[in-house]
Amino acid sequence: MRNTAILSAAGVAAATPALAASGPFFSLGNTDFIVLLGFLLFVGVLIYFKVPGLLMGMLDKRAAGIRSELDEARALREEAQALLASYERQQKEAQAQADRIVAQAKDEANASAEQAKQDIKRSVERRKQAAEEQLASAEAKAIRQVRDQAIAVAIEAARDVVAKKMTAAQGNALIDDAIEEVDKKLH
Repeated sequence: MRNTAILSAAGVAAATPALAASGPFFSLGNTDFIVLLGFLLFVGVLIYFKVPGLLMGMLDKRAAGIRSELDEARALREEAQALLASYERQQKEAQAQADRIVAQAKDEANASAEQAKQDIKRSVERRKQAAEEQLASAEAKAIRQVRDQAIAVAIEAARDVVAKKMTAAQGNALIDDAIEEVDKKLH
C-alpha cells in the first residue's frame, strides 16, 4: 500500500503541463510558450488601456473613501464622547441640585418644627397664665365673698347684741368705731 501511494504521487508529478510539453520552448507547438505569449499579450493590452492606473485610481479612491469614513467615524465618536460627558455633567449637576433641594427642605422642615414647638410653648404659657389669673381672680372673689358674708354675719350679730344690751349712745359709739376700723382696713 505504501508503494502504491509513492507511485501515485510520482504519477501526479509527471502529469504537470511542463512535462507534457515536448520540443523546444520557443516554438508554437509548445503550449507553455503559447500560454506565456497569451499572458504577455493580456498584460500588454491591460497596460495599453491603462487598466493598472485605473485600478490604482479606483483603489486610491476606495482608500480615500475609507479614510474619510474613518475620519468621520472618529469625529462622530469624539462628538458622542463629548455629548456623553455633557450628559454626565448635567446628571451630576441635577443630582447635586436635588441634594441641595432635599437638604433645604429638611432645614425648612426642622425650622418649621422648631417654630411650631416655640408657638405651642408660648400658647401653653399664655393659657397657663390666663388660668392662673382666673384662679387668682376666683380666689380674690371667694375671699371677698367670705369677708362680705363674715361682715354681714358680724353686723347681724352685733345688731342683735347691741339691740339687746346697749343703749343708743353706746350703739352710736360702736358704729363710729366700726366705720373707722373698716376705713383703716380698706385704705
